[in-house]
Amino acid sequence: MSQMLALVILLAILFIGDLVAVRTKAWVPSIFVCAVLFLFGYWTFFPQDIVALAGVPPVVATMMMYLLITNMGTLLSLQELKNQWKTIVIALSGILGIIAILFGIGTLLFGYQTVVVAIPPLVGGVVSALIMSEGAKEAGLASLSVFAIVIYVMQGFAGYPITSVVLKKEGKRLLQQYRNGKLAIEAQGKAAAEVAAATAVAKPELKLFKNMPEKYNTDFFKFLRLSLVAYLAYLTSTLVAPVVSISPFVLCLLFGVIATSAGFLEKQVLQKANGFGFALMALMLFIFDGLKQATPSMMLEILYPLVGTIVLGVIGMYIFSFIAGKILKVSKEMAFAVSLTALYGFPADYIITNEVIKSLTEDEKEREMLTGHMLPPMLVGGFITVTMVSVILAGIFVGFL
Repeated sequence: MSQMLALVILLAILFIGDLVAVRTKAWVPSIFVCAVLFLFGYWTFFPQDIVALAGVPPVVATMMMYLLITNMGTLLSLQELKNQWKTIVIALSGILGIIAILFGIGTLLFGYQTVVVAIPPLVGGVVSALIMSEGAKEAGLASLSVFAIVIYVMQGFAGYPITSVVLKKEGKRLLQQYRNGKLAIEAQGKAAAEVAAATAVAKPELKLFKNMPEKYNTDFFKFLRLSLVAYLAYLTSTLVAPVVSISPFVLCLLFGVIATSAGFLEKQVLQKANGFGFALMALMLFIFDGLKQATPSMMLEILYPLVGTIVLGVIGMYIFSFIAGKILKVSKEMAFAVSLTALYGFPADYIITNEVIKSLTEDEKEREMLTGHMLPPMLVGGFITVTMVSVILAGIFVGFL
């Protein structure tokens, strides 16, 4: 198979996944469709090295991980997080619930290593899944390497419908209060500002380069600064290695935050350098490359722990988010919905919330009220769980294998 034919086939799979997700309004996740097509390809006519053949060997994927995770760090705004402190506490409580239930019960049912591999992808996205998959592979745990990817692929099927149900209950409760005059469009301007802050891209604030003409801030200069921050994270990781083992990817996240706060990087610098789509494509292909080890018998072998860990994780989320919601005086539905964002993150949290709001009322004022109350917590919850905590957890847990 030629390089370009391999690339065309793989990109066609990614496109089909997106197409199905758009047509089903994200109820069927694109990653699930892609995973099924990759498995079919590997079990039939794909060369085992089709991803490397297409031009994405492991070394390229690793480079993209460094850039993407550092770019994640640029998304953090301390003010946005300060406004939603209750959401952060609830989201962290949900993650704590997953860890507690899976270590408490899951280890008895599925074994210690399975639980260690399962937790970061279950509370995160593509990056944490890849970190755990690679860690399991290096530890000689082939089936668990595949398991990390499969749990990432499948978790949305639990998250999407449950989130929709609890958000509808929350929306109906808010609508009833609003229609009875017990709930105003509370701080409408503030709510709209929070939504805008959570969704909009902030204007670049390169304090360290404020005197530099904008024409010199080229795509290559953006890439240079981003890669320099990622390199410093890697260098720090190697320097502290004799004392303490810290994943360079965790430090990439931290250094991205610091560099943005210091004015060395702008927010979403990879998008502004026109490299985000390509980086994500390379990383997604590398993720699915891990499925080449998945034989039909291995898939049957991991089915039981797959279903079991997701079910236990959701139960843990509910219990701990319910307790946190009670303490913070947040409804159990909203608290549970926020914790469930760990199973999918952005943009699914945005899509599901908007779909629920549209289904509950045709009145624009009511939709505005629901948006102000429901969307900011969902967006912040997804950011905290998937973007930040899952990467940190993966960096810690990979050392347990």
